[in-house]
Formats: sequence, structure tokens, C-alpha cells
Amino acid sequence: MNSTDIKLDITKVENSRIDQVDFDNLKFGKINADHMMYCDYIDGEWQTPKIVPYGPMEIEPSAKVFHYGQAVFEGMKAFKDEDDQVWLFRPEQNFERINKSSKRLAIPEFPKDYFFNSLKTLLELDKDWVKKGGGNSLYIRPFVIATENGVSASESDQYRFMIITCPAQAYYNKPIKVIFAQEFSRAADGGVGYAKAAGNYGAQFYPTKLAKAKGLDQIIWTDASSHEYLEEAGTMNIFFRVGDKLLTAPTNDRILDGITRKSIIQLAKDNNVEVVVEKVSVKEIVKAAKNGELKEIFGAGTAATVVRVEGFEYDGEYYDLPTIDEPYGTFFKKSLQDIQYNRVEDPHGWKMKAF
Repeated sequence: MNSTDIKLDITKVENSRIDQVDFDNLKFGKINADHMMYCDYIDGEWQTPKIVPYGPMEIEPSAKVFHYGQAVFEGMKAFKDEDDQVWLFRPEQNFERINKSSKRLAIPEFPKDYFFNSLKTLLELDKDWVKKGGGNSLYIRPFVIATENGVSASESDQYRFMIITCPAQAYYNKPIKVIFAQEFSRAADGGVGYAKAAGNYGAQFYPTKLAKAKGLDQIIWTDASSHEYLEEAGTMNIFFRVGDKLLTAPTNDRILDGITRKSIIQLAKDNNVEVVVEKVSVKEIVKAAKNGELKEIFGAGTAATVVRVEGFEYDGEYYDLPTIDEPYGTFFKKSLQDIQYNRVEDPHGWKMKAF
């Protein structure tokens, strides 16, 4: 099939489930909107994308995704402004990144017009699930899995690309406490750390469970070879404010090229905030915490947007961070959300109208 001739196969729900949902008390990722999209890769090409009612699907136990972990995903959001228009934030970045992740895991890239035609149609069908108001959004989860049956240790020759959506509120509703990793590693040089591979996150759960048992919320991962440099948090990129400088690690093959991260760096430059993108040493941050120069740590990601870190543990010692006036994290979160909810002009052209 020529991708320029794309036509969707659409089956609508008979009755929406939206009236059964308490939108004031959502648990992140637990409630799905009415429809989902899937598109199969068979005989060397992507087939007609289908939009169907959200629900279970059949897949054989020998599907290679279960045995060799060929699975990648993305995280996006749709926002509704006060005029009931629905907006996406930098969606081309998500599209490019899922194909970059796919390539690393030997998964065929998904066509651009398939992706955006399917996504926009899905959002138009489920537009009532996108609620207005600060903090409200429709979380969008594109993903692709290996579906070929057989347990031979080789890449699959069949795949399924899907998009599901979930109404969402704030991912974190309070500041978090973190620990600087000293034993476990998230990713290694030459690995898949830069990809949104499912296994990257599965491997984090056990160390994070240990951190939570100590009363902490997340881990800030350090480099795998020396554990001397801070890289990213469990579900977010990470920023450090030392004095008036904003520090963050450069991306590499261990660190996800975060879209929120890139946006904050640009907003900092727009507002004359000095941003230093270079290795951030554990010693430097611990020293700054001890002498009072460490003003803020905050995480940045699609689900969280920006979340404040209130303290960190390292080498058995816990360091409280100060509460300061006019924190950078609060400023950048508001600046991002003002663009996402179409409250202000978008000088960088980051918004895309959903339909």
C-alpha cells in the first residue's frame, strides 16, 4: 500500500463509557477513552490502520514481544483550551522518537501520514474525553510490539502499532524525594537507554521499589561506569539549579532525549536564564547542597511536566532542599502549560491543532 493513499478503517462504539468516569478522581493510566487504533505489519508492509472500540485483543503466547522484549512506546498529551479547541504539543518530536526507538530494536519504522492521520481521527472521535482546566489532559500512548509467533531468538517479522488514550490529571500531586543511584544502573554505553524501550522501565522497578521502602519516591540515575555523574530520573529528565545557573546532563546513548527537557532549555534561553548542558557530578551537587548553593532540583517529562524535588539521599545522608521564592521549576511549568493550553502566543510553533 502506498502511504499517500491511506484510508482508515473505523468502527465506532455503540455507547460511550464517558458518563461512568469520575474525572475529578482519576488514577493515572487506569481509565481508557472509547477508541483505540491499531495497525499491523505483515509481509513487509504496514496494513490499513483500524480504529475500533477500546478493549482486549488476542495474541498468542508465543508472540515474540513476550520472549525477547521487542516493544517501544511514546508518551504525549492532548490539551483543551477555553474555546474547546484541542491541541498537541510538539507531536512531530514524539513521532520521530518512536521511530528512532523502533530502529534501535529492529522494528520497522511507522509512516508519518499513518501516524498523524490515525492520531487526529482518534482524538476527534474522543474529543469529549479531553477536559478543560489546568492539569487536565488526555494522555496518549503510542506503542509497537512484536507479534510474530515463535520463540526463535531473532527479530520478529510481524508487528502491531497501537495508540490508546487515557484522561489524566497531574502525575505527581506533591514534591518528591529521591536517591542518587550508587549500585544499580539504568543504562550503559552502546545500549538502549536513549530509546523508549519497554525493558528500560521494567528494569527500573526493582531498584525503585527499594527506594520506596526507604520512604523515597524516585531514583536519579548515575552513569553506569563510575556512578559519579547524575543523568536522569526514573520517568523524567532532571535539572539542578546551583545559584542562578540551571544544570542538566547532555543527551547520549544512555539518556532519553526528552521533549519537555528540550522545551525547558529553550524557555530558559528565552528568559535569559543561564543553562549549562554538561556532565553534572554527584560531588558538585552534594557540595552545593552543603554550602547552600543548591536552590532547586526538578524533574521534567510528559506525564509530570515539571515536578519539584524536595530532598535527596546520597551515601546514607539525606539533604533537604530549601523552599525559595520564584523557583525556576514553577516558572517553567507555568510557561509550558500556558503554551500547551493555548493561553499565550507560541513563538516556537510547538502547538499543533489536533483536528
